[in-house]
This record gives sequence, C-alpha cells and structure tokens, in this order.
Amino acid sequence: MESFKTIAIFNFEYETVVLKHLLEQEEIPYFFENVMTLSVVPFYTTALGGIKLKVHPNDFEQVQRILDNLNNPLKIV
Repeated sequence: MESFKTIAIFNFEYETVVLKHLLEQEEIPYFFENVMTLSVVPFYTTALGGIKLKVHPNDFEQVQRILDNLNNPLKIV
C-alpha cells in the first residue's frame, strides 16, 4: 500500500459510499485515508486534508473513469 497514490479527496464519509461499491464491484484495490478519524471528529476534515482515496498507479485511468461517471449528470436517452 506504500505505492498507492491519492486520486481524489472528499470532505464527508457519505460521499464515499457509492464509490466504495463501484470500486469493489470492479475489484480495484483501494483504501480511504482518514476515514476513522473523521468519523469520530468530523470537524478535523480541513486540518487532515479530507478523506483521501488511495489507489495503485496502475488503476488510475480506470478509477478516473469511474469518478468522471459519478460527477457527470444523468443523460436521458
């Protein structure tokens, strides 16, 4: 896990719930840094730099696509 790099930062734990599911569904190894601390003391989010999503550099492109899909509004066909 030492080689894992930050790809995204979130302020609140609830922002990570859907993303966790999608990453697990794709079997992408990941971890969120600072989750436990911020779940106990949420006011430290700024001091700790938020909840950091860490992934292996080999998975950056795939995770970036997942993040982009989450951030895009729904498209009605």
